[in-house]
Amino acid sequence: MESPSYNNNNNSNSNSSDGDEAPPPIDSVTDLPIESLNLEDNEKPSYIRFLVSNGAAGSVIGKGGSTITEFQSQSGARIQLSRNNEFFPGTSDRIVMVSGGIDEILNAVELILGKLVGEVNVEDGHDFDPRAKVRLIVPNSSCGGIIGKGGATIKSFIEDSRAGIKISPQDNSYSGLNDRLVTLTGSMDEQIRAIYLILTKLSEDSYYSQSMNAPFSYAGVNFSASPYGYMVPSVGILSQNGQNGAGGKFQNQKEIL
Repeated sequence: MESPSYNNNNNSNSNSSDGDEAPPPIDSVTDLPIESLNLEDNEKPSYIRFLVSNGAAGSVIGKGGSTITEFQSQSGARIQLSRNNEFFPGTSDRIVMVSGGIDEILNAVELILGKLVGEVNVEDGHDFDPRAKVRLIVPNSSCGGIIGKGGATIKSFIEDSRAGIKISPQDNSYSGLNDRLVTLTGSMDEQIRAIYLILTKLSEDSYYSQSMNAPFSYAGVNFSASPYGYMVPSVGILSQNGQNGAGGKFQNQKEIL
């Protein structure tokens, strides 16, 4: 049984970018209010990790690293991916890590998701599935802050973002695995808003912030999250469904992440 698991069944639509062109830079996080975040918090380095398929990872990197470099330049964030054969335990999905200030991270995530959704729309000739999924990787010790007392925090995040949010149970099948998956469903705007709320909460956790530069280390899979990192000189911040997954990948009928 997943713990705790709350869903919002709101079905809203989102328009995505066409073809392989990356969306233009955005001036704010989906134009949603961020009055609860002060300037100091916004500038404090943080990070977010999420899963993508091998094919989607190639799209994020681009030929010779052109796409990932462009996204870093536009967003100001650093984007890193695990290697071809380095997957999150129990899946065949690679890990994307985006680090920087909160606004920079959210801008980069929106660029990445917008590109992948746009490519699927062109390939399939369909609009973006409003209940598509994104799976975030969150340390087990930080999940309590997202859940809140009696589930109050996660419920408030669902009401605010209108996205569905599920936290997978801790998986003891892999020795040393201390991370869980947080699955977000909804339109891209709803998912970005949910990521903002979750990331803001995680950034209050000193352990989460301290783990930004720690290697990605799992039983049988050890890697440093740096092989596909492309750094913009002006930025000074370093940073298939599986048995422990929360049930899905970012998808539009077909699985695209």
